[in-house]
Amino acid sequence: MVTGGGTGGHTYPALTVVRTLQRRLAADGRALDVLWIGTPDGLEARVAPAEGIAFTTVATGKIRRSANPLKMVSPANIKDMARVPLGVAQARKAISGFRPDVVLATGGYVAVPAGLAARLCKRPLVLHEQTVRLGLANRKLAGSAARIAVSSESTLPLLPEAVRSTAVVTGNPVRPEVLSGHADKAVAALGLTGFDRRLPTLYVTGGAQGAQQINEVIRDALPWLLERANVVHQCGPTNVEALRAGAAALPPELAGRYYLTGFVGPELPDVLALADIVVSRSGAGTLAELTALGKPAVFVPLASAAGNEQAHNARHLEDAGAAVALTGEVTADRLQNALGPLLSDPARRAGMAETARRHGRPDAADRLVDVLLSAATGWLLTGGAAGRRPR
Repeated sequence: MVTGGGTGGHTYPALTVVRTLQRRLAADGRALDVLWIGTPDGLEARVAPAEGIAFTTVATGKIRRSANPLKMVSPANIKDMARVPLGVAQARKAISGFRPDVVLATGGYVAVPAGLAARLCKRPLVLHEQTVRLGLANRKLAGSAARIAVSSESTLPLLPEAVRSTAVVTGNPVRPEVLSGHADKAVAALGLTGFDRRLPTLYVTGGAQGAQQINEVIRDALPWLLERANVVHQCGPTNVEALRAGAAALPPELAGRYYLTGFVGPELPDVLALADIVVSRSGAGTLAELTALGKPAVFVPLASAAGNEQAHNARHLEDAGAAVALTGEVTADRLQNALGPLLSDPARRAGMAETARRHGRPDAADRLVDVLLSAATGWLLTGGAAGRRPR
């Protein structure tokens, strides 16, 4: 059983693990039976059924955080927290009917009732944490987990001492297709005939919807950038026309080095293969992909991310020498100061790429599958099979 979602950061690692486990079992002539517990309006509600995974929902509530504890006791929070017991009851019914050998929780609000229900049903619970610090859901469930899989060694000392013995470093699962791109395919697919391949290529992304902060700073720095690099700029579908109008005055030789698009779809692996440097947000999934690929990066963390997790992620890699973190007010000058040494010095880029690669775990999905199989096997060996439904 899988639970977690709401965003891609919780959903795609779970999906990658399911796919990996399916392949692992298929190689032995076995099949995987999966049920995903999610929310009706989260990304998982679209992803799981599209992958042929059985899907059900339970009641849950969103906790609206605040630095002021008094503001946490808001009518909206109280109302949502009151939904959790109902969600636990619904999840307990689902688990009792499905009888999973192991439950994987990847975070998000829905993981709390499902994880608590797993404990009540005496099913082994494996948590996976994508960020450096445990998210709120995983913090609540840590004491109930058979194993806690984390993405970085830096997480281990941050765990409560009582649960450190259950922790294992697996990394954050990365979709295998992301690791299989080809630079020349990106050039052909996107028609990048004006790119000067003697120059480095910069890939700028703010996620599927774009990031206004990143778009504005790239717009202001664009002539400077194009004198030194080719730029693929994924800006979000609603931002294309305004940015295209702003780039209309570029000289032809510079304009040919700028590719603007609202969304990068199936060609993303090839774009990443083409990129020498990436400017992006610093969500856990992005970090996992870029380190697995060994890509130098300049991160502009999303300031409103829960628990300021993106800033922690970015600083973690910056401290290791694997990226540059731009926090606070980000201007064109600050971006140029960060990118200038990387664009002008191939050796410096190569050094940062190698450091990033050392922090990557392209085999994270297989490592997490090992943890799941171990937890399931241990449970079965200690009598769990008595509650198992026939396969």
